[in-house]
This record gives sequence, structure tokens and C-alpha cells, in this order.
Amino acid sequence: MSNIVGRVEEQSILKQAFESEKSELIALYGRRRIGKTFLIREFFKKRIVFEVTGLYNGNMSDQLQNFTKEVKKRTKSSVAELPNSWLNAFTMLEQYLDTQKGSRKKVVFIDEFPWMATVRSRFLMAFENFWNTYCIKRKDILVVICGSAASYMVQKIIRNKGGLHNRISRKIRLLPFNLHETELFLKRNGIKYTRYDIIQVYMALGGVPHHLEKLSKGLSVPQNIDALCFSNYGTLNDEFNQLYVSLFDESERHMKIIRTLARTNKGLTRNELIAKSGLPSGGDFSLKLTELIESGFVTEYPYFQNKKQLTLYRLTDEYSKFYLKFIENNKNGGEGTWQRLSTTQSYNSWSGFMFETLCLKHIYQIKRSLRIDAIYSANRSWFNNNAQVDLLIDRDDNVMNLCEMKYYNAPYTMDKKHYLNLKNKVAELRKDTNTRKNIFITMVTTFGVNENKYSKELIQNSLDMDALFMI
Repeated sequence: MSNIVGRVEEQSILKQAFESEKSELIALYGRRRIGKTFLIREFFKKRIVFEVTGLYNGNMSDQLQNFTKEVKKRTKSSVAELPNSWLNAFTMLEQYLDTQKGSRKKVVFIDEFPWMATVRSRFLMAFENFWNTYCIKRKDILVVICGSAASYMVQKIIRNKGGLHNRISRKIRLLPFNLHETELFLKRNGIKYTRYDIIQVYMALGGVPHHLEKLSKGLSVPQNIDALCFSNYGTLNDEFNQLYVSLFDESERHMKIIRTLARTNKGLTRNELIAKSGLPSGGDFSLKLTELIESGFVTEYPYFQNKKQLTLYRLTDEYSKFYLKFIENNKNGGEGTWQRLSTTQSYNSWSGFMFETLCLKHIYQIKRSLRIDAIYSANRSWFNNNAQVDLLIDRDDNVMNLCEMKYYNAPYTMDKKHYLNLKNKVAELRKDTNTRKNIFITMVTTFGVNENKYSKELIQNSLDMDALFMI
């Protein structure tokens, strides 16, 4: 029985590749500790005939030695010589694969692939040769190459213009769990939180399996967050500083972008981000921003009618936002730190923004709950000097859903101030876009909306947090 939680689409891709009638090359990438290695090992189990993991900061000799050790382990060979090139190393692998009998796919798993491609090692050239002259001629080889360095995986592998051009048969970008998967994961670990509690956990730690499995059964959400993030020995006390260094070259520039975005809740345009970060514009800035987007730390939100210069960028990695807002200046606060911080006005502001971010990550679930998932639509942001809409669902059936997200610990009651604010948003949106479509105000809240004269007049759709947990 599989121990994999969720990952339904990813498992389907792996299954199709395994059952196809030709050799397959799969590129799998995603941030550290997102569960890439676990997914491949657990899905293929005994079908993996060769597995090797690149060594972090290892040189060419280290990587070759490690690769050769794994080949020898499989072949039970006692030959002592170390190949002097990657071409020879892959020849050893080919000779080993030749001994594997049977018609079922033989899975070759190369984990942390970018770490093996050291400077001037010609590793990628040798791998290209291995795939193009050996694997592709067979029908029974499935190679999975995996990496945390999104920039390398995208630029050097998926968009390869050399020997691997158009050779990747399938790609998987592994992202954090959604709320449904998070709920399943916690239940499997014996943690039975309410959905409101799960949302609180998610807003602080995100859907990263490595973070979630650190939660202790029998502790409340504040107790767990205190233990993980604010105690002297908390495993997430200093994870932030290790995270970006291990993923990116020149990580100080990535962290500057992250820290700049962390200071705003509504997001920044590219020009605003450049100005506020102090980083020079150009190709390097674009590359760093793309790397953060591909790794799932930053998300871009296209502006209504695709005005590129108004595309917004937001920090959407929950842990990074939580670290910079609360942990960094309260380290080692010990027991009760989070209980104290979570009663402040600063927490109220942060939780409202994080709930919006959470909703923006679950637009598919919102559409399903509204029963509009079969209607073609575009998800956009919109703003002018007088109003801002973080989620505008622009539909092909003459409707736009103006989504308003509110995080509250009880059913939400609309007051006159919010009523007037929403009326202003609708008026500004109509004036600014000249739209003739119906504008449906859609509330997404934790516990629903208390009906009163304001909500009755304005709200067409109301969803509570259960909508975000839909499959």
C-alpha cells in the first residue's frame, strides 16, 4: 500500500510514463523538503534499478566516486578503479543496465542532478550522450532526474537547446500541499485539527511536508508553533537562512527580493520591486525573480486584460513571510511567545493577508465550489489609485466574480464601512475597465457571512473555509 498523500496528478504522470511503450525521461523539480525524493522512491519502490544522489558542494572527483560506488553496489563489483570522466562513468551504468532482464521498465533515479554538474566536468554532455545513444534506443528505461535548483532544471534541462532539446518526455513541478492534502497528511500522522486550526498552521508553515511532519500530536496549534519556531531548539527557528543559500547561487540577491516583497501585503509591480530592492534591472534581476517564481516562493498575478507592466508579484511562501514578520525578531522567546504575539494587532493584519494568499492558491477549489470550473475564465488582479481587487475571475459567460477574502474567528458581519468600500470597488472597476459584464461580489470567509441589510444587497455568492478544502 502506498504511503503517498495526495499528489494525484503527479502519480498519474509517473504511472503513464511507467506504462508507456518507449523509454521516458522525466524532469522533476521543486524546492527543498517538498517531498520529491519520497515521491519517486515510494511510487516506484523496487522498480528502481539504480539510484544516486548528487553531493552538495562536492567536486567532480567526489561526484564520480559517489556515482561509481552506487554502480558497484548494484553490480556487487569489487573493481577499485575510478573512471576518469563522466563518459566512462555512464558507460559503467550502461553495462550494468544491460544485465537487467525482463520487459518491465527499469527506473534510473538521479537525485539532486544539478549538484553533480560541477564546473568543467562535462557531466551534462555525458548524460545527454547516455540518453541519446543508449536509453532512447531501448523501450524499457525510465530515467527520472530531480533537482531543487529550479533555475538549473528549467534553463539547462527543460529549455535545453543542445543534446536534450525536446528529449524531456514529461516534467513535474512539485509544489507544497494544498489544504486538502495537508488535512490528509496531518490525519495520517494522528493530528486531528479542525479546519480552522489547519488554516492557522498553513498560514504559518505552508504546505511543506517537512514542516508539517514536525508537528507534535497532542499539542495545540499555538503550542506547536511555539515549539517549532520560538524555542531554542525549534527546527524552524532558523530554517529561513539555510533555505535560500542551499537553493540558489548568489542567494543574497534572492533574499533581497524576498525581504522587499515581505514588507508589502498587496504585492509590487516589477518596476516597484526594482526601485524598493535597490537591485539593478536587467537580465540578472529577471533571472533571480524567475527562479523564485519557479521554486514557488513568489507568485505573479497578471493584471486585468494582461497589462504586463501592472503584473503584481507577491511573496507567497508562508514560512518566509511568517519568519520575517514574527520569528526573526522574537527568536528563542520560548514557551508562550506565539500565544502572546497572536493576540496583537500586527497578527490581525498578517492573518488577513495570509488568508488572502491562501485563497489565491486555491482558486481552482473556489471555482469548483461556485460551480464555474467548467466555464472558461481568467484569474486577474485589478487596481487603480482608489481601489484594489486581489482576485477577479473574468468569465466567458458575461460575469466577473469580484472576490473579497476575510479571515475571522466567527461568522463575518458586514458593516457600513465595508459595504461602502465594496460599492466603491465595483464603481471604480466599471469606470476603469468599461466592462459591461455583471459583477458578482463573492465573499470567501472562514465561517461564512451573517446576513444583514448590507450583505443582502451586495453579496451574490458566499463561501466558507470548507470550499478551500475541496479535492
